[in-house]
Amino acid sequence: MDDNNEITINLLLLGKTQCGKSSLGNSLLGSYEFESRIFPQSVTKECRLCRMRIPDFARRMGRELSLRLQVLDTPGIPHSSLNQDEVKKRVRKALSEHFPEGLHMALLVLRADIPHCEEDNQHTVKLTEDLLGPNWKYFTAVVITHAAALEDMRMTEEKFISFAPKSLSSLLENVHGRCIFKGHQHETLHEERAVLANQILHFVRQNSYQTLKCT
Repeated sequence: MDDNNEITINLLLLGKTQCGKSSLGNSLLGSYEFESRIFPQSVTKECRLCRMRIPDFARRMGRELSLRLQVLDTPGIPHSSLNQDEVKKRVRKALSEHFPEGLHMALLVLRADIPHCEEDNQHTVKLTEDLLGPNWKYFTAVVITHAAALEDMRMTEEKFISFAPKSLSSLLENVHGRCIFKGHQHETLHEERAVLANQILHFVRQNSYQTLKCT
């Protein structure tokens, strides 16, 4: 945490192709910075960092506190034109360049509206472990996108978790239950940003604002 009444939070987005990483990044930033669309091939090929400063986000000792979010979007896996080693190499290089002081939280993105296959989750978890090292589980949260699908299924978030397959249940247990649902209806993109930022900041506070130096 900075001393000038501003908190800087470094966030890494990881997940499968078309899971909603770039859309999550846009929601966190409150603007359409990352390309996000349905397409026959993987849309994101390069890592990209975007920043957003949210003034008067909170108060500390009677003074207004600003929040600066630094969001690193990454290619998905499996990728239509990159193998896993190439994805890993690009993400590791971007982490070193953009977050030399360390990472506050990796956001592992999954979809609510498709089945969770054990093999798919294993690929994503393995990438996270390889990039962040043995302490990855203390600096990772799961984000479930397309949560509006739960309303169509008349299913609550709690019920969705209770029906989760073993691979997802084990993942949530590993990250100490840190889970966010994205995709419910909000009036504006800024409103959604405030909801997501508060949830992520809560996880970061639980870690006492510590950062993880990536391997």
